[in-house]
Amino acid sequence: MPATRKGARSRADIDPAVLAALTAGTAETMSLPEGLAIDFAALMEATCPGIDPAPLRAAAGDGITRRMALAARLVLDARGEAAVVELAEHPSDTVRGWSAYAIGLLPHLSLEERLMMIRPLADDPHFGVREWAWLGIRAAIVAEPVRALDMLTPWTAEASPYLRRFASEATRPRGVWCAHVGALRADPRPGLKVLQPLCADPDRYVQDSVANWLNDAGKDHPDWVREVCAEWSQGAGKATAYIVKRASRNL
Repeated sequence: MPATRKGARSRADIDPAVLAALTAGTAETMSLPEGLAIDFAALMEATCPGIDPAPLRAAAGDGITRRMALAARLVLDARGEAAVVELAEHPSDTVRGWSAYAIGLLPHLSLEERLMMIRPLADDPHFGVREWAWLGIRAAIVAEPVRALDMLTPWTAEASPYLRRFASEATRPRGVWCAHVGALRADPRPGLKVLQPLCADPDRYVQDSVANWLNDAGKDHPDWVREVCAEWSQGAGKATAYIVKRASRNL
């Protein structure tokens, strides 16, 4: 298998050799369809010997976020908290994602501790792991959104665009494949703590997340989003203009 390749656009397009490597945990996915095609029970057998994969086999028809959480729970139950570090260093991006969900499932951690532990995964080179990072601890953010915003505001000044983007993406009022943040749906204004420092971010990855945050808010508070966009548009550079345009797409 070549070191670099294009990700399959559909499950039908996945080369059998690629799928075999993904299922063995020896290769990383290059697209969402590849991640969705992985047999989690077989991946568990290959990467975590000794853990019964039967629950994953029974849950094969469930959504991928449910299966990610289930896989993390099985490993935690079998190997305890030490599994978080073990999984986080695995060559498979899906297995590293299990680590993110394990961090979210550990019952004794504070929000500060979860954010500290999730940070390397939030800065992972693989696009999928970065998504699993915020999804894995989403419940903790939903439970304490204002504190999460306070703790993530310093991340907006990080050199890594992945960490800057995490501050925005993890706190979106609605988001994708995740629970909504009821407090921010009711009042999105606290979100400016992380949005304002990113309103002219030079990285498109971050820009898209900020725009999507505002697009989420616009579904409940369109006038507020219009006000924010109008304020940001005054003397806006290209980055801010792009964010404003994308944030306003459904207003």
